[in-house]
Amino acid sequence: MRTKAVAGIASIAALAAGLAAAAQRAKASPLTDRFTRSARVWKLSARNSTRFAVSRLKGIGSAEQRRAELDEQFAIRTAEDVAKELGEMKGVLMKAGQLVSFIFEALPDEAQEALATLQADAAPMAPSLAAGVVRADFGTPPERLFLDWGDLPVAAASIGQVHRAITPDGRDVAVKVQYPGVHEAIETDLDAAEVMYSMFSTMMLKGLDAKGLVDELRDRMREELDYAIEAGNLAEFEARFQGHPWVRIPKLVPELCSAHVLTTEWVDGMTFDEFRRSEPDATKQHAAEVIWRFAQNAIMRHGIFNGDPHPGNYKFHHDGSVTFLDYGLVKRWSPGEWETLKPSMDAIIIDRDPDRLVAEMVAARFLPLDHGLDPALVYSYVSSPYVPYLTDEFTFTRDWMRDTIGTIFDVQGPHAEVIERLNMPPSFVILDRVVWGVSAILGKLQAHGPWRAMLMEYIADGEPATELGAAEAAWAATHEAR
Repeated sequence: MRTKAVAGIASIAALAAGLAAAAQRAKASPLTDRFTRSARVWKLSARNSTRFAVSRLKGIGSAEQRRAELDEQFAIRTAEDVAKELGEMKGVLMKAGQLVSFIFEALPDEAQEALATLQADAAPMAPSLAAGVVRADFGTPPERLFLDWGDLPVAAASIGQVHRAITPDGRDVAVKVQYPGVHEAIETDLDAAEVMYSMFSTMMLKGLDAKGLVDELRDRMREELDYAIEAGNLAEFEARFQGHPWVRIPKLVPELCSAHVLTTEWVDGMTFDEFRRSEPDATKQHAAEVIWRFAQNAIMRHGIFNGDPHPGNYKFHHDGSVTFLDYGLVKRWSPGEWETLKPSMDAIIIDRDPDRLVAEMVAARFLPLDHGLDPALVYSYVSSPYVPYLTDEFTFTRDWMRDTIGTIFDVQGPHAEVIERLNMPPSFVILDRVVWGVSAILGKLQAHGPWRAMLMEYIADGEPATELGAAEAAWAATHEAR
């Protein structure tokens, strides 16, 4: 009997292994995908029909009643709650906290972790409030718009939260729902930011165009509030990076998008912390280069780039590829903007020429004509974030980030004169955010590589410096030929 039992178990194991292998072979089959999706649709349709019938008979268990019970557990239940929560921790000020949480390495780990909760643990809105946003935009509640709808959000961030759902045709999707009242909260934050920038420029950067900076931020944030604009951004990135060897862009579901609701395919993957804890160094190095190249490609070749390089906006995968999720804060170069900035970068990185740098910075309005500064001192200060590109090999570290940020903000140090005279033209404020954000991520991954030669691929049509560079060049040649 025991022999038969063992044989039976072995047969079941063999059958299971065979089915698993067959499933793996069929994974890429469109027919299999359609069958799996159809099975899911049938199952959920039956479940929802049963639930609806039971609720009609008993008069209980409706989506509204279920949400009413859940609502008490949530901090954001009314428009007043939204305004209070957003005014205190979300909107512009929350984004500032998110940025500080991973850029300022001088902060203790405990402080960084506390600030990081602004991205991961933001207070979500109640299920009934989220459902109301969907109903207002589509004229029907989410449980009728979707085959299956998760009342509890899977993520909550600065201006919206994400729910997991299944479409009527069986696709797994992520549905981002905007907080009602967020527009008013952000406008209030921006008014406060204008005062803050004015104080900042009075005390430190006397040449800073405070109003211009706030206007640029306000324009970008207003665009971020319109999910229809974000849907267009996502569609453009998806088209530009289609078939890329290791950059992943989630597919848009346009028929389920509106001004306050954005629906994309659901993407499984690791968070940044999970990725750092579990993956080998080679995979981390691969992902670091992916993130860096994604930014360079977008900025220098496409003139449209994601201005929110926070690791909470990425999903990491075991092969080192990265899915880039958020396209709300996107900057497009206006005609002439990149052409105005590039000569200053060339003076720093290609020529390493202080005199040319100062001349180009005056032309780009980074410095006034009568600045009276020593070009060597200006070069020493302005080139500090670009040290990785001034040597053949470099390793980004948290210590390097800490020291470089310290140099940039040391208003009493050797570069005090430069800091006082320096201006940030408004059109470059989002780019500056990307430079620091990406560098901070690379520092946390201790990314090592020939960064100078890699950058030359983008600013001087250099030859690919790494295997990933060669793969991207081959992809670009094919992609551009289409």
